[in-house]
Amino acid sequence: MLVVLLVTICLVALTTLIHYHVLSMLNLRLPQLKVRSRTKVLAVLFATFLAHCVEIVIYGLAMYVLLAHMGIGGLSSTLELSVANSIYLSAEAYTSIGFGPAIPVGEIRLLIAAEALNGLLLIGWSASYAFIAMERYWEPKVARREP
Repeated sequence: MLVVLLVTICLVALTTLIHYHVLSMLNLRLPQLKVRSRTKVLAVLFATFLAHCVEIVIYGLAMYVLLAHMGIGGLSSTLELSVANSIYLSAEAYTSIGFGPAIPVGEIRLLIAAEALNGLLLIGWSASYAFIAMERYWEPKVARREP
């Protein structure tokens, strides 16, 4: 259980730092971009989406290593344990959509539960940052007044 706890703490810290750096870089670089204001909002959405994908892959790889190579926990399903399936299961946990074809059993449940909470927080952080970017960069079209 100690191994899973340490891995979980490290993953929460790592993914939070990744997210922090992505949002910090956006905050520094967006004002300098020579593109339309509305395009800056798209940059925010694509950058945060990419950050979430990277974070999901990191959790998925850690899950695969813990399950396949360290024998910590398991999955109650007929789903083959592979890197791709681990990333898929990680995406299910990260986005808090619930369990599909596999349910974690044993010590790995701690990692999955922490990933769900961490994903919820990071998605919320992205949403609030996107809202701020919308307020800052989304210029409403002004209706022309006919003379």
